[in-house]
Order: sequence, then structure tokens, then C-alpha cells
Amino acid sequence: MDILFDEIPSLDLADFTSGTPAQKAEFVKKLGDAYQNIGFVAIKNHGLTQDLQDRLYASIKSFFALEDQVKSQYEKPEIGYQRGYTGKGKEHAKGRNTGDLKEFYHVGQEISFIPESDPVKNEYPENVWPAEIPAFQQDAVEAYQTLEKAGKAMLQAIALILDLPEDYFEDKVAYGNSILRQIHYFPITNPDEVPEDAVRAAEHGDINLITLLMGASADGLQVLRKDGKWIPITALPDQLVVNVGDMLERLTNKKLKSTIHRVVNPPRELMNTSRYSIPFFMHPRSEMDLTCLESCVNSENPKLFKDATAGEFLEERLRELGLRK
Repeated sequence: MDILFDEIPSLDLADFTSGTPAQKAEFVKKLGDAYQNIGFVAIKNHGLTQDLQDRLYASIKSFFALEDQVKSQYEKPEIGYQRGYTGKGKEHAKGRNTGDLKEFYHVGQEISFIPESDPVKNEYPENVWPAEIPAFQQDAVEAYQTLEKAGKAMLQAIALILDLPEDYFEDKVAYGNSILRQIHYFPITNPDEVPEDAVRAAEHGDINLITLLMGASADGLQVLRKDGKWIPITALPDQLVVNVGDMLERLTNKKLKSTIHRVVNPPRELMNTSRYSIPFFMHPRSEMDLTCLESCVNSENPKLFKDATAGEFLEERLRELGLRK
């Protein structure tokens, strides 16, 4: 049934991870209603402490405050910017040529943690750590692991929405290709110099299974409701925003919705302020099969997507975003 939410639903992840069977079932039901309609929820009790968030934001603010020529030493175009720094305006939304008004830093799986016996160990590039900010590495790795754990719990609940075994996603996301992206939407000192159609992040869907977003430091995030209305996403300081990505939408043949969202520019008088945000893009291992689940395909909902692995789909999308040549 269609539900038009005026705001994204708020859930308590502890109901699922440590609640009674009734609380757990209620969490799964509410999550299912949200993901089949608006594709977004806000969750609390996700394990990310305020102290860790504060430390992480402090270290990324220090990094983005460095001179551009210092930051550019950490740029890795040869690996499609999958690790390290990506400079201003390098990424654009699918179907657009105007670069977004942002710069960002990518942290992936820490290779030293992956067992020697796992072939994925040779697949990922090494992380890149800025020498100028000693705390950056520890804060980022700790946040990565905490968000990955919360993401795995969310995927257990998602498996139950789909009538799959609760551990369905476990082996598919073990040492998955997830990325912690630390974004700086930089201040615009002269709004007239910005291309007419440039925005902080143009409307887009995320590529991955799910995205866990750590409290953005200013307003601007909006989600497109299915009746065409944009609604603002606001989360409380103790909440993460968790949304469905395109890979999960493909897997479920659009039963779960990867909803288009954007980050709009602030009012003109606030254009000269910085906005920071830290999404965790939860990706599976590249060999995960994204073929639509048979349970999500029937005569009313014919199969909408061609078969692909997660790795194939990611490559195609990185080219569309201008990050892969």
C-alpha cells in the first residue's frame, strides 16, 4: 500500500538488535513500510558515539582546511578516486556535466584486517592517509567499522522484510567494497561565479546496497516523494539516516525503493559557509549476484533489470559519474 510520508520515519535499532521478538517484528514491519515507500529512515542506537563523531569531524575539518596543493597529493585518479582525496567539482550526477560543489575523501576496507585466505584482499587498493593529520586514520577506521556493523544489522532486518534468512547478506558483505566518504561542501564566496545549474549535490540515487549517513552539519538534504514533492530530511544529532541504494532496488526488482535525493544550495547569504557530511556507502563484495530475487518478480511486477554482479554495476556507474574514464 502507498504511504506518503511527510517526514522520514524514526526507528530504534536496539529494538531489532536487542529487543523482544515483538519489538523486533515491529521494527521490521516499520522498516518495510518505509523502504517500500520513501526508501529512507532515521535510526538511533547505531553504536556511533558522539565522541567518535566529534573526533572524526574535527580531523576532516583540519584536512579540508589544508591548501589545495597539499590535498591534491592524496588524489588517485588512476584508481578512479576510490581511495584518498577527490578535488572540487570532479564528480557530477549521472546525466549531468556540471560538477557538484564539493570535495571529498574516500576510506575503504583496511586491507591489513582481511584474512590472507580471502581473494578480496588483492582486489582493493590500499587506503591513503594524510600525514598532516595524525588522528585522521584512527578516527576514520573506527567510524568505518562501527558503521559497517550497524549496516549489517540493518541488512539482517531487510532480509526479514524480503522473507529471506536473517543472515542472507552476511557472506555477501563480509569485507565488502564499502566506502566512507567524508564530504566538504565548500563555501562559495561569490555566488555569481557559480554555474547556473551547479548545486552541492545534484539529484541522484546511491549506487550501493544501503547508505548510512552521519548527521550532516547543516540543512539541505531533500528526498523526492513518489508524488513529486521534495521533502527535507532532518535527523536528530543521535540519529543516522539510512537509505536504500540502487543495488538493493535492483535485487528486489524495485520492491524496496532507491529514492532520488539531493543537497540544495543554502540561501544566498549562507553560501559562504561550509557544510560537512559523512555517508557510509555499504557495498557488497564485487562478485555478489544482483539478479532480481525470484520472490520479487511476478506477473504484476515483471523483471525490470538485466542480470549483473555488484562489481559490473559499480564500474558502469563510476563511468557515468565521471570518476572512471
